[in-house]
Amino acid sequence: QVQLVESGGGLVQAGGSLRLSCAASGRVFSMNIMGWYRQAPGKQREMVAVIRSSSTSSFTIYGDSVKGRFTISRDNAKNTVYLQMNSLKPEDTAVYYCGAGRWEKGIEYWGKGTLVTISS
Repeated sequence: QVQLVESGGGLVQAGGSLRLSCAASGRVFSMNIMGWYRQAPGKQREMVAVIRSSSTSSFTIYGDSVKGRFTISRDNAKNTVYLQMNSLKPEDTAVYYCGAGRWEKGIEYWGKGTLVTISS
């Protein structure tokens, strides 16, 4: 089992920045992907950013709507993944969820989410 706890959400004006954190515990060593997803009211959950890690390298994938504005990173020593969000827009308003899983199976565990609200 893996437990995920998100933090860092809040209310920010458009153009501002936020950094989300996701602290993982449990069998984290078995998870080689971690990511951020979001769900806005009335919309489906969408992928924001995913990071795939191995012992020697990592690579990232971003949703088209956040490329160039958001950055995902992972601190393996702290079992924490971050999402740095810059140049925020009102359409970024959503509940942001942290997920963890294996590349072969996709996201298997989810956090409870943190609300991000961007005012215009």
